[in-house]
Amino acid sequence: MPLVSVVMPVHNSVPTVGASVRSVLEQTHTDVELLVTDDASTDGSMDLLQDMARQDERVRPQPAPEQGGAARARNLALARARGEYVAFLDADDMWLPEKLERQLAFAQAGDVPLTFTSYYKVDGDYVGEAVDFAPNGRVVAAREHVTYRDMLVQDHIGALTAMYDRTVLGTRLMPDMPKRQDYALWLSIMREGHPARGLQEPLAVYRSGRAGSLSSNKLSLVEHNWKLYRDHEQLSVFRSTLALAGATLHSVRKARI
Repeated sequence: MPLVSVVMPVHNSVPTVGASVRSVLEQTHTDVELLVTDDASTDGSMDLLQDMARQDERVRPQPAPEQGGAARARNLALARARGEYVAFLDADDMWLPEKLERQLAFAQAGDVPLTFTSYYKVDGDYVGEAVDFAPNGRVVAAREHVTYRDMLVQDHIGALTAMYDRTVLGTRLMPDMPKRQDYALWLSIMREGHPARGLQEPLAVYRSGRAGSLSSNKLSLVEHNWKLYRDHEQLSVFRSTLALAGATLHSVRKARI
């Protein structure tokens, strides 16, 4: 049974992090380590995480030396990873109980190092546990196959569903960017020729429209996407413009789900 290292950045997440952590611990695939980095929370998040760690040794919280943002928090967790696979979950989202079991089987059967799944959307004020979640029809569907060229047009991978194979790719850190660092990571993997495959079954729950969320203001992503295409991917102005148009359209479509 492969060990999965789950990476979770936390910043002032007391209202939601408990449910997020429990959604990992209640997976039918039990061989996990939950690597949590607390990014200088001031609301007692770290105290809550330490309490949960005392109850289950698979929870491994660690405070960041200073507030550095989501990318640095994730990378601090990645530096501690011991698993054959790495998966990502934010402190306000959740996994359904069979997420890892089904995704691992899917990844191993397809021999693909980067996989993702469909996921459900709920409102930002949703209260509930993953084990009690009832399908709501608001599904962001995963594409079956995604190439680097596809990803330049739009980000098809929901970070809360992404998982990569460390035995193939090694430990891949996220670029130190204020936003879109997950998108940049998928692009860097796929630029090397590694394809990604999507499992159509929705296996995670994403809280949308969260006040203060890094993705709550879609318009703010335009500038960050542009910098990603021009600086990180070094695309021409023409190709960056096409990519930005696709990404913006995709963001608008997802917001309507």
